[in-house]
Amino acid sequence: MPGKLKKSVSMSVIRRLPRYYRFTGELIEQGIVRISSGELAKRMAVTASQIRQDLNCFGGFGQQGYGYNLVELREEIGKILGVDQSYKTVLIGAGNLGAAIAAGMNFKKYGCELIGVFDSDPNKHGKKVAGFKIQGLEALGEFCKREAPDMAVLCTPKSAVHELADALISYGVKAFWNFGHYDLSLTHKDILVENVHLGDSIMTLTYEIRNN
Repeated sequence: MPGKLKKSVSMSVIRRLPRYYRFTGELIEQGIVRISSGELAKRMAVTASQIRQDLNCFGGFGQQGYGYNLVELREEIGKILGVDQSYKTVLIGAGNLGAAIAAGMNFKKYGCELIGVFDSDPNKHGKKVAGFKIQGLEALGEFCKREAPDMAVLCTPKSAVHELADALISYGVKAFWNFGHYDLSLTHKDILVENVHLGDSIMTLTYEIRNN
């Protein structure tokens, strides 16, 4: 049955799902109704067997001789990824990166709802970003108690991440999208965390430039 998760799906499969979601959306926008795994593989520069193996981790989506109905496939992948939810999200750190993420990220598109923005700098307090008044960290505890956010986006200096995570965890937050250059998964074992290291990404590209 589509959407049924098999046990122990590897993170490598999970990390490919957002790309499938994005590509199927682009194909739908082009007016394509259905597609074979072979044609989808060509467009994504992967193998058809890889696509079939990945999607089979979650049940059967396609029909032999017909292929995938793109609208249905994208909807099922979206459910697996949780984009049909509305996870309450707070953003900590309204500097250049944090402000850009708050203003430019369509959180609702990805199953999240930004509900508050916080920063330690008093000069920022009361100013608006993405329609939210920036609040001080002293207001964070009461805010979390009242609003019960599911996730925090950390756009703070590395030195502040550990203490902030401890506080947020004590407030009931268990999931983190962390841009703070501090690997929370090493020190906080009972949380969900996606550590984002922009430097790692660009160094991967510079490696490819050097070796091609």
